[in-house]
Amino acid sequence: MSLEQAGLVAQAIASGMMCGIIWFVQVVHYPQFADVPGEAGREYARRNRRRTAWVVLPPMIVEAVAAVWCAIWPPAGVAPAMTSMGLALVVAAWLSTLLVQMPLHERLGREGSLPDLVGRLVASNWLRTVLWTGRALLATWMLTAAGRF
Repeated sequence: MSLEQAGLVAQAIASGMMCGIIWFVQVVHYPQFADVPGEAGREYARRNRRRTAWVVLPPMIVEAVAAVWCAIWPPAGVAPAMTSMGLALVVAAWLSTLLVQMPLHERLGREGSLPDLVGRLVASNWLRTVLWTGRALLATWMLTAAGRF
């Protein structure tokens, strides 16, 4: 397998993982924060932050590196505009994570699972859900458009 192929495969796998993770988080995980009230909710949020990092950071990093790689050296058969769009989707998902979801998680750790706070977390996370769904579809398209698989 060439380096180009490996990059496309890594990108598709990492993006697919993040798409699956974010849909689970959106539909199952985040809404359940509302079911853990008071001090238990604060502790649940703190544990969640620590444990989630181990699951999401590896595919997020692989996806980001692969997206940068593809944007700098677009694979044969894939228009540079598509690789740039892929990178933009990754950047947007990371910005949403850093500027919106992480601060909300920190508040949950301090204040607990207040209905308004959980509602904002769920509502704001739809952006990441759409971004990572689009990213996974685009990464899969790039893999096939390059004619390697």
